[in-house]
Amino acid sequence: RREDDIESSSLLKGNDPNNNQLSRTAMSLEPSEVDVKPDAPNSGSISSTGLKVLALLAVQNASKNLIMRFAVQSKPDFLYSAAVIGSESTKLLLSTLYILFYERKPFSSILTFLRVDKSNALLLTVPATVYNIQQTLEYVALSNIDASVFSVLVQTKLVATAVFAVGILGRHLTKIQALSLGLLTVGVMLCNIKPEACVESNEEGGSNNFVGILATLGIALSSGFASVYTEKVIKKKKREENRRGYSLAYMQVQLAGVSLVIIGVWAIGKDFASIASHGLFHNFNFAAFVSVLTSALGGLTVAAVLKYADAVLKGYATAISVVLTGVFSMVIFGTELNVFYGLGMINVICSLVMYSGKNLYDNFV
Repeated sequence: RREDDIESSSLLKGNDPNNNQLSRTAMSLEPSEVDVKPDAPNSGSISSTGLKVLALLAVQNASKNLIMRFAVQSKPDFLYSAAVIGSESTKLLLSTLYILFYERKPFSSILTFLRVDKSNALLLTVPATVYNIQQTLEYVALSNIDASVFSVLVQTKLVATAVFAVGILGRHLTKIQALSLGLLTVGVMLCNIKPEACVESNEEGGSNNFVGILATLGIALSSGFASVYTEKVIKKKKREENRRGYSLAYMQVQLAGVSLVIIGVWAIGKDFASIASHGLFHNFNFAAFVSVLTSALGGLTVAAVLKYADAVLKGYATAISVVLTGVFSMVIFGTELNVFYGLGMINVICSLVMYSGKNLYDNFV
């Protein structure tokens, strides 16, 4: 999930000013990944704007999981590749319209940007491919496990990022980060303890918990890899001169275009027979279209407000979204949340706050 990949990796870096280059370059990967300094000075408190952004991020994270779960819980027979194509096409269209009608710049400016920054587009093929895989796995996961379990289990991306960062980049975890990852692991294990009756009920409904958990862990693993790849490879390529004068919308167009090429090739190779016989969006129901639109709009909205949020605030937002997803999953889908889930959720929330808490580093490094 591009919203989180860079954030997870950047939290391992400490306060090294040289890491700002990665944050700026990572804008091309996903604007909502970048740890941008908030407009207001960091006084240890959250401003009114920060509170609004906190609420927005939390609601967006929770609503995306819940809506996607609603769309696929009955296992409708539509192509997941079509859903990814729909999401990326929506991002491409909206970003283009933003440039043309809000920024009032000609369409030729987009072509100029793509031409001068084409070498960076080649580097984006790897993270774009990984992100397409993540989006597909989200549909697989949420068609087999509850949104409440998914929202907790997917946080293992922090563990994956830490492992890749330590093994490939030679990073060192602080004591507080190591402790938070331990809490996260315990929390995830607790949340996946379910009464046998619940497991049997899921299997009778056509769901496979093992497949859902495996898909979610695949998302976490690919997220960690994308973070480290971005720092290892893209960070070394300095193209800031090419991007001066261009807004974030241009980079969204670039990334969406690369993603569409990759998922298009995948769809032709894997689903060509079905597309030729029934069309790309065959069996796409209203819930599926809403899921695609929410995914696209959510990513763009978060990118637009990210300059008001730092890593700490995003950590709080993720923790709140875990709670919201659990509560609304119980209300909307009738998900049974036992005491193990409650204990696990507390562990996960504490680990997210600890992992993101910059002020804690000073006492535990």
